[in-house]
Amino acid sequence: MAVEYAPRGLLGVLTPQANTTVEPEFAALLPPGTAMLNARMTSTKPTIIARLLDYLASLEAWSDQFANAPIGAIAFACTGASYFAGVAEEEAAVARITAARGVPFVTAGHAVRDAFHALGAKRIGLVSPYPQDLTEAGIAYFTALGFEVARVSGSALQDGVFHPIYAMSGEGAHQALLALDPTGLDAIAMLGTGMPTLLPISRTPFHGGVPVLSCMLALAWRSQCALDGVEPDWDTLLAWVRGEGWAARHAARAKPQGSAGSPL
Repeated sequence: MAVEYAPRGLLGVLTPQANTTVEPEFAALLPPGTAMLNARMTSTKPTIIARLLDYLASLEAWSDQFANAPIGAIAFACTGASYFAGVAEEEAAVARITAARGVPFVTAGHAVRDAFHALGAKRIGLVSPYPQDLTEAGIAYFTALGFEVARVSGSALQDGVFHPIYAMSGEGAHQALLALDPTGLDAIAMLGTGMPTLLPISRTPFHGGVPVLSCMLALAWRSQCALDGVEPDWDTLLAWVRGEGWAARHAARAKPQGSAGSPL
């Protein structure tokens, strides 16, 4: 069933409670004809790990926020939950929600996995915005999926802000990408749905010839494949990596007010 603003498909998106990146990046990434409904996942758990696992444990409740809206797929825009829960628990959650809602349920972790497979990547590099424990969980997750994590670059986190990852800048993320040695890698992934990654990828889609993707780019690509009912493949993914369509939308949205071509 098509709706007025989503003739190509309506995507339900589950976003962590304080994340400031998912909606703006999806607004740029999703192609014309695709629209999104966002639902915020909340938790009162006292630690980051406990909150992430709480999000995953309560997926039915978060998905129920879409009620009977004609969504064609659900995107789980949270990677940390997959890292700490592990591959088996994530697979079980995907199967459970897909069966309950009757539409594909796409996690950011699975989207990156599928992107690596589409690229034929085995030896990967990661750009992580996380503290050490979450970075290590991410490395273990991708290792369990059969990839060799050859190199990791960290991003400088800001102290004294509402959330050190969500307060990062695209410039800082780009510098972390450039600090990663691409030699011998098959692909590079910028981790997290909170780190802004569209500026780095639009500037450096191939780092030393190695394709660069992020959790958000992979999630948008894989979700659109699900909405279109097509299998993910090399050609469509590389078009997303090259910024076909979305790079211009991101540049227009990122242009400061009062600059040339923008209303005062």
